[in-house]
Amino acid sequence: MLHWLQQPWPWYVSGPLIGLMVPLLLLLGNKAFGISSSLRHICAACLPAKLPFFHYNWKAERWNLFFVGGVMAGGFIAALFLTNGKPIAINPALLQHLNQYQIQEGNSFVPTTIFSWQGLLTLRGFIMMVLGGFLVGFGTRYAGGCTSGHAINGLSNLQLPSFIATICFMIGGFIMANFILPFILQL
Repeated sequence: MLHWLQQPWPWYVSGPLIGLMVPLLLLLGNKAFGISSSLRHICAACLPAKLPFFHYNWKAERWNLFFVGGVMAGGFIAALFLTNGKPIAINPALLQHLNQYQIQEGNSFVPTTIFSWQGLLTLRGFIMMVLGGFLVGFGTRYAGGCTSGHAINGLSNLQLPSFIATICFMIGGFIMANFILPFILQL
């Protein structure tokens, strides 16, 4: 059975399993699928400040903290014990294209010029992480949720704001991946 878990799962298996989380959460506890609200719950629990945004009954939402903890633990367990040790199979043309940006198979397909301790300690890496983190946090708050909450939960509930937010997330991702990141990596 472990061999089956170590293989990449096709989209037609993993996608519906993720999608089934929405009705499962709704049926079992009237809860909405999402991750970004957990940071608000942590801040409400840990910050003694009387900021109105953090002044609510966060204990009623602690299930979300366990959910996020389970996601993190599951990712850790999968990375440590459920990898098959083989390189990720990608198209050779894509690999050649990624090599132009110093993104190679051995480094998990991330640009080490930015995503490493040496890269983080450079001005470019620091700006990317801090500015990128701020923009992700601001966008999540401004959109009223994260990509998983809108794209999985909001779309399955036929919410127009989630549809608009998901379209904007996708457009932003395409622009970032195809125009902004290649420019930054060539600096």
